[in-house]
Amino acid sequence: MKLRELLKGVKTSQIVGSLDVDIQGVSYNSKEVGDGFLFVALPGTRTDGHRFIEDAVKKGARALLVERIPQSAFEGVSIVRVDDTKSALALVSANFFSDPSKELTVVGVTGTNGKTTVTYLLEAIWKAEGREVGVIGTVEYRFSGRSIPSNMTTPESVDLMRLLREMKENGVSCVAMEVSSHALDKKRVDGCQFDAAVFTNITQDHLDYHGSMENYFNAKKRLFKEVLSYSEKKEKFSVVNFDTPYGRKIAEESAGEVISYSTSGNGAMVCVKKKKLTGQGIWAILSTPWGELEISSSLIGEHNLSNILAASATALSLGTSPEAVKRGISSVSSIPGRLEKVENPLGITVLVDYAHTPDALRNVLKTLRSVISGRLILVFGCGGDRDPIKRPIMGKIGIEFSDILIITSDNPRTESPDSIIEQIERGVLECEGKKGIYFKIPDRRMAIRKAVEIARNGDTVLVAGKGHENYQIVGSEKIPFDDRVEARRALEEKRRNTRETC
Repeated sequence: MKLRELLKGVKTSQIVGSLDVDIQGVSYNSKEVGDGFLFVALPGTRTDGHRFIEDAVKKGARALLVERIPQSAFEGVSIVRVDDTKSALALVSANFFSDPSKELTVVGVTGTNGKTTVTYLLEAIWKAEGREVGVIGTVEYRFSGRSIPSNMTTPESVDLMRLLREMKENGVSCVAMEVSSHALDKKRVDGCQFDAAVFTNITQDHLDYHGSMENYFNAKKRLFKEVLSYSEKKEKFSVVNFDTPYGRKIAEESAGEVISYSTSGNGAMVCVKKKKLTGQGIWAILSTPWGELEISSSLIGEHNLSNILAASATALSLGTSPEAVKRGISSVSSIPGRLEKVENPLGITVLVDYAHTPDALRNVLKTLRSVISGRLILVFGCGGDRDPIKRPIMGKIGIEFSDILIITSDNPRTESPDSIIEQIERGVLECEGKKGIYFKIPDRRMAIRKAVEIARNGDTVLVAGKGHENYQIVGSEKIPFDDRVEARRALEEKRRNTRETC
């Protein structure tokens, strides 16, 4: 493809050299540049792609997309300057891969909590309709029987467009995509033609990156106000949660037709007429513009009812039959790392959940409190190098809702686990209504073992924070670690010890 074709829709500030050069590939990583590539220099929080321009040219780059013209001249290399290489990369990537999102039904789901569950529900609904589905998100990227480990919730724009093109070529017709606030701020999805955007909720998270709740919300809002406005799809929808005032704010500024949903009514178009929530799941009758819909699900809790509403409203607005929605929702028995049960014969309910924000932890604990009869034992920690403000808040929530709290390490990264635990403990000590006891066990493996060891028949153990993750980040190293695996080992050890004692 000619460079000038790649730049379609990109606003340029300066051009040095020819636009008729043939481009064989696009990369923002100088290590992955090949002969005839366009290298895009992205500014970053830790490093700057402009520092690697010379390396990219040595590897064979024939063109450069930059925010600053390099001081050195490179013979035979075209240079294009733009104001924002992140946005330009998104448009260039869509052009290079022939705009695959135009040929697909694409739904972007954003929000602090619920993104993964909504995409899994959409996948199940579309499969119930007989469609081939692709999913892009926190757990993995998957389509046509393939599963690709996820390095980030939403891939960089060139990787995203490559993935969408591959999905299309493998028969995929519908894509459910998690869209993170980081991806929106870094404009990774700016070249994507969405059919619908879904807003689940927004609560405190990622403030280490965004700096304030206002900035965090504005990043989320970009999907509805700006990105959706770029879409050339004939019909496009904004599916928003009216149980939060943030949803109403998004509805006021959205570029798409608003489809509102709510578990509490709130004047929403899709709402709950009747419901029954138990430890075995959810039964409800939904009121929708497409008629009443009776649904049943093995997922538990009010927060999952909200996720079901989001997925149902989205699918129905895009023309999916109510019967397919009903079948799809009932077919989802669990979501990886989302209240995922670790089976055992000891009469102890052991659950692993991704809850790593104050709101998510509170929701999960309140849900469990409403359906269990025994003691609730909680194991959790907070990630290092991330939003320290939430640590005491989560400590307070943990001791308030559990009978026994075990504070441990999460992904400490470059911080001291003891220091993180101390900050969590401050919230525990400040909780006036605390009723439970707590332990501090920095070794996460030993913390899980302790929880299982003290659990009795009828008790519930919740291991929160990491969910589906199969690693722990210590320093800059990823060490294999899976809460589910560790819980199984602890349960097996308890079972052996119990049998030997008998």
